[in-house]
Amino acid sequence: MLTKNSATPLHVQLAALLRDQMQRRELPFNSRLPSERELCDRYGISRITVRQALATLAQEGLVSSAVGKGTFVTAPRLDEELKPLSSFTQDLERRGMRASSRLLEAHILPADDAWAERLGVPRGAEVVCLHRLRLANDSPIALQVTHLPHHLCPNLLSFDFAAHSLYEVLRAEYHLKLSRSETIIEAALAVPEEARLLGLKRPAAVLISKQTTYLEGGGVIEVTRSVFHAERYQLVTRTS
Repeated sequence: MLTKNSATPLHVQLAALLRDQMQRRELPFNSRLPSERELCDRYGISRITVRQALATLAQEGLVSSAVGKGTFVTAPRLDEELKPLSSFTQDLERRGMRASSRLLEAHILPADDAWAERLGVPRGAEVVCLHRLRLANDSPIALQVTHLPHHLCPNLLSFDFAAHSLYEVLRAEYHLKLSRSETIIEAALAVPEEARLLGLKRPAAVLISKQTTYLEGGGVIEVTRSVFHAERYQLVTRTS
């Protein structure tokens, strides 16, 4: 409850109370906050006080308002430092979030001229294709399509990539040493299928990452195209 005779202003107290409820998940991500009138009645305060508290939370990026709909708890936006040789699972775990995947498609296809050139394999060679929806705390965050030369990781599709990290499997099961990668980042509008899987309302902006990863010997081990939920993901580069 709020203390009206405290030296701490009421709007600061209310903002702290709501912030604490968010941290304890009493107000989970994407949930609607009580209306201004409900907050006024519940805590015996003025509408101006409520609006000041909500403005503070909005400035902190914790809530957002939609005209005619109310104020909602904002899902955290992930600042993803570009660490290409770190797996998606490791990246999220560093941020205290639970990573999971839904395998949308997995198959082996013959390399056409384009994939033969990109993967450094003969035309017609077997190529593994993995299409996954990546989730953070069960919320869609990215779509990834990965192509790998099958001869470097035979029987790769026997692993459950809804539960296993691809990089961990490549390192632990096939003893492959990933050396470096090249990544191109661009912005785009989500196509209908991307918007549907990522839970976006079109038109919606997405971030696209095109990454080629190399082994110590110089050969290509994977080419991955990732489509990130732009409202929840921010790609960051840092130099030492």
